[in-house]
Amino acid sequence: MMQFFDIFLLEAVINGLMLGGLLALLALGLNLIFGVIEVVWICYAELIMVSMYAIWWLFKVVGVPLPLAMASGLIFGGAVGYVLHRFIIRPVLSAEPINQLLVTGGVLFFLQAAATVVFGIEYKNIGVNLPSLNLGEISLSWSRLIGFIVSIAAIAATYLFLTRTFLGTAIRAISQDRQVMPLIGVNAEKIYLMTSAAGGVMAALAACLLVLQYDLHPAVGLTFGPILFVICVLGGLGNLIGGFIAAFILAQIISIGGYFLQGEWGYVIAFGFFIVAMFVRPQGLFKR
Repeated sequence: MMQFFDIFLLEAVINGLMLGGLLALLALGLNLIFGVIEVVWICYAELIMVSMYAIWWLFKVVGVPLPLAMASGLIFGGAVGYVLHRFIIRPVLSAEPINQLLVTGGVLFFLQAAATVVFGIEYKNIGVNLPSLNLGEISLSWSRLIGFIVSIAAIAATYLFLTRTFLGTAIRAISQDRQVMPLIGVNAEKIYLMTSAAGGVMAALAACLLVLQYDLHPAVGLTFGPILFVICVLGGLGNLIGGFIAAFILAQIISIGGYFLQGEWGYVIAFGFFIVAMFVRPQGLFKR
């Protein structure tokens, strides 16, 4: 008879914490962009996908050392975020929200199709297998542990940037009152572009961590896209702290649910929890 609490349940809780850190990083970039620009990037997960391909191509095809390939991936992600805002998002800033969603949805399908044409549909990986960390009977993946540590460090650095620097203060201020800030000399368009670039860098950082754990294919963004938007909506769109908390709540539901029921039931329970939460608090667990 299965005990309610055993060593494997503890392992599931720890894995849930590590998953939560990674999901929190994924949600951070999207929440930051929406909080400042108020446009939901449906294609955000595809920024992760193209950054993963950039890292794979540099490492496996060109032969660039992995650390340098990842650093280049960060620059690439920031550039994609900048270009996406400059040429796709900016022209529709004053359009209806449905038009903005359709435009970013079009970018999603364009990037998927482009990746399919260029790289094919075959699964690829960088071929780097990190060992497991064994603590007694508990076995933890080093790739997930590194992902958790880097994610928490990146989130902490973002918090310090937003609260301790002039640019970070300007970003928070313009997200609260975009009409007044230009009147006191803040260049709103510059803030939008830098925020989009920062969101792209965060997507690329997530790609650096995910490429160590997952195979790569053109639809890999669909693996993370749905749960990413669920986290942002559950935490309150634009609420960075709410998204952080929601990521860990859903990660624990996924991990512990998978432990008790096996398979993909953890995700089923997580999405079910989200649906119920939306009936109770349609604005999310936390206000913006």
